[in-house]
Order: sequence, then C-alpha cells, then structure tokens
Amino acid sequence: MKSTMMDWPLTISRLFEHGRTVYGSSVVSSFEGETVRTATFREIAERTEKLAAALKRLGIADGDRVATFSWNHQEHLEAYLAVPSMGAVLHTLNIRLFPEQLVYIINHAADRAIIVDDVLVPVLAPLVPELKNVEHFIVIGSDCDATALPGALSYEELLAAEDTGAIWPDVDERSPAAMCYTSGTTGNPKGVVYSHRSVFLHSLMEIGGISLTERDRILPVVPMFHANAWGLPHSGWLAGADMLMPGRYLQPDPLCRMIAAERPTVAAAVPTIWNDILRHAGEHPADLSSLRMIVCGGAAVPRTLMERFGERFGVDIIQAWGLTETGPLAALSFPPKHVPEGERMDWRAKAGRTLAGVELRTTDDEGKEMPRDGESVGEIEVRGPWVTGAYHGEPTPEKFNEGWLRTGDVGAVDEAGYIRISDRAKDVIKSGGEWISSVELETLLTGHPDVVEAAVIGVPDDRWTERPLACVVLREGAGADPSALRDFLSDKVVKWWLPERWTFIDAIPRTSVGKFDKKVLRAKHAEGELTIEQID
Repeated sequence: MKSTMMDWPLTISRLFEHGRTVYGSSVVSSFEGETVRTATFREIAERTEKLAAALKRLGIADGDRVATFSWNHQEHLEAYLAVPSMGAVLHTLNIRLFPEQLVYIINHAADRAIIVDDVLVPVLAPLVPELKNVEHFIVIGSDCDATALPGALSYEELLAAEDTGAIWPDVDERSPAAMCYTSGTTGNPKGVVYSHRSVFLHSLMEIGGISLTERDRILPVVPMFHANAWGLPHSGWLAGADMLMPGRYLQPDPLCRMIAAERPTVAAAVPTIWNDILRHAGEHPADLSSLRMIVCGGAAVPRTLMERFGERFGVDIIQAWGLTETGPLAALSFPPKHVPEGERMDWRAKAGRTLAGVELRTTDDEGKEMPRDGESVGEIEVRGPWVTGAYHGEPTPEKFNEGWLRTGDVGAVDEAGYIRISDRAKDVIKSGGEWISSVELETLLTGHPDVVEAAVIGVPDDRWTERPLACVVLREGAGADPSALRDFLSDKVVKWWLPERWTFIDAIPRTSVGKFDKKVLRAKHAEGELTIEQID
C-alpha cells in the first residue's frame, strides 16, 4: 500500500508564495533611528523577484553562495527570500567576527557575491584583497563611498533595471537553502548548511511553539546574521505577522522608542539586551505594554531578570535553547499545565522543554545514554529534521555520536523533556573530582542587587586542581565586596562551590553573538591582568 498524499516540496519559494498571496497586506517596518519606512509583503515580494532576476543576470546559478553583510531591515529580508528561492544559497556573514574569521568563512564558503549595507562597507573593504571567489559587491543604501569596493553595484539600481520578476525553478527540498557559521569559540568557525526542508519544518514548529499569527508584530532584535534570527523572518513571513526590523539601533533608548511607537507583540534578543533595557527603564520612561512575550536565549537567562521584567513591565520572558546547529530552536521554557502560579518561575528558569521534532538525550563520558530523571548530568545530544548531521567541508566525527549531535552543553533532562543546563563542557569547573556549575553561580550572583553581571571561570589550584574565579561587574556606586557576595551565595549552594577568588571588572568580554567569552578571561588571568582578591 502507498500513501495517497501529494509529494509537495517544502521549499523557501513555497513559503514565500504563501506569505505573498495570503498575507500581502502585512507589513515590514525598518527602523532608521528617528523614522520608520514601511513596505507590505506584496511590495517586498515584487522586489524579491526582481532581486532574484538581477542576481541571475549577474551569473548567480544553482548552488552558488550569495552572502549578506547586513543589519536587520527590509532588504535583508528580501535576500532571505530571493536567494534560496532561485536555487542559490544564502550565506549570512556575522559582522562582529574578527577580520581573519570573516576572510576564512567567505573563502571557505566560496561566496560569489556579497550584499552589504553602505554603513558596513568600511568594515568589509579592507578584506577584499584576500577574498578568493567574490565577483560582485552589491551595496544597500548610499550613505557611504562604495568605491572602496571594486566594481560595487547599487542594490536599488539593480532592482530598477529588472522589468519583470524571476520564475522560481523546481528545487529539491533537501538541497541547500542557507548557511551560517558558528561563532568559532574554539578553532575556525564551522559551517552549518540548512536545507529548504529544514527551514520550512522549523518555521511550522516555531509558529506553533510561540503561537504566531497575522495579528502579531514581531521584533527580531537578534541579528539576521545569527542563526537565521532564530527563524523569525521565515516563520513570521509564513504566519503573516508584521515584522519590525531595528537595523543597527540596538541600544536601549532607540529600542524602547521603537517598542513604544510600533507596538510589537513578540520580541527576541539575548539577555544582555533585556538587562540593558531594564536598567534604562530605571531612569527613563519605557512602555513595553504591547509585548505578550519575549523570547530570550543565546546564553542562560538569569531568573532575576525574568522576575524583574515581570514586576516592572508585566511581560513574560520565555527562555529558549538551541544552537546554530539546531536550526536554531530546540526547546522553549513554557511551564507545564496545572502548575500553580507560585511554581511557574521554577519551570521558566529551566533551559526549556524539547520541541516536537527534536529528540534529546544526555550521555556519560563513554557516550552511553543516561536516565531522564532530571538529576543525572551528562553531555546533551540532539537529533531531528532541523539538526545538522555534519559541518560544511570539514570532517568532524568527534562532534557526533551514532547519529546524534554532541552539543557541548552539560546538563540533565527529566522525563517530561525539560532541560537543566549546568555548563558548557569546556567551561565546567572540576574541583577535587567534583563538578561545579559556572552557569548556576553566575545566575545566582546576578540576583544580588549590586551585581550587573558575572562570569565564573575555573583557574588552577594546587590543592583542588581547579577552583572557581568570580569575575563581577558591579552597579555604579555599589558597595558589595567579596565577603558580602560570598555570604550572599552561602545559603544557596554547597560550601565547596563558594569561590575564594574574586575580581571586579568594568565589563565581561563577549563573543560575536553576545555570549560571555570566557577564553578571554582565562587568558587575562593566565597573563596576570586581573586583580584577584582572595578570601578564606
């Protein structure tokens, strides 16, 4: 017996056509500091087709890589839709990477064209002599001298030259649609290639997971060059939700002004952004009343941040967990049904509950599966239709275990699929043969009223092999000292977890995607650049 269902390809062009025909009146608003420009899905669809036609005229063919070097705005969304729909591969370049990393990934991906914002031309131009395959530079906007790029073409002039739009080719749903490189915290960044099928399925999951509809207005603060902006451009287009693009205005003041004026219902950003907005709101008016939900991830979300946001704005922060390699969403921390109101925060403070389509397990040091009891700690492994099974052009068998992706996160999972992250495998502190969770210490420290943020790293110790060093950023004028902070922790963790070593710094170094860059802190400690206060 055979199925009678149609073999209907799950492709970006199908996703595109649905948003264009069903939700043509939905809008995309691009924030430009003081003004907002708007376009309907119908208008964007016409421009998307013209962009694809222009790229084809430039010689871009099936499978060719077209990179973007852009902030979040309408034109970036047009590239998101046009490049995969024409059979090429969209490669979003992380503008915050070091120059040598950018050169590496552009060459490694063999990008043939780069679409770049005018304001970012000065960042890209010095790299041009080292780029091996790039034939075309297409510049969005006119606020910068684009002559710094050889043969630079105007984005708007390219579109204006096209009389008619593109006709989408038949594309296999398993063919590559987009690619994104990891942030490269160890070694060179690694390329993850998303298929049309994986993007489509991830979009459907996300629409259901956060209940997206055409009545929503989405604010993706998370950059479109970071893991597909957590999938929101695709799922928002498919659901017909309005999209509010913040551009390069990611500081608390412009974000608060945009939220107050444009009234988003769903927003997504890393914890740093929401911490900054919370501090800003302590000194300036801030109206976040339109938001029904904030999706927050990229790093552990402090419980105190969620509590303070609820108290100050009445908005729920929902923690999300995933990786570039997982498409990216793999879990969301909605509490289970029937949980009393007083216990809901305990569940929201977890990393999340696995989403339909994602299978998750933890394994011990020998790669054997551990019990789903919420207590047994091991490395988290995942598999599913939007989870990568390899890296582009780089054999990495050590990253996989019998068809499962080894995430590098250490934690426990319970029988209901809720994940408790203890640490990254490379960050876990092993003291006297026992593990100390740097993530848990960091989360607890940020609960102190004098602490802005904290990062905990393991440092060598003659007796215990390794001990925690707490690197703390204090609020201006705060009077907390190591003894006070240690006392604050004393009834929250076992005694041998309490740090003896403390250092107070102005800011915690971060990676290109906003996570704590602990390797920088370790290097500073090794080179004697941190002032250490030690208490018994």
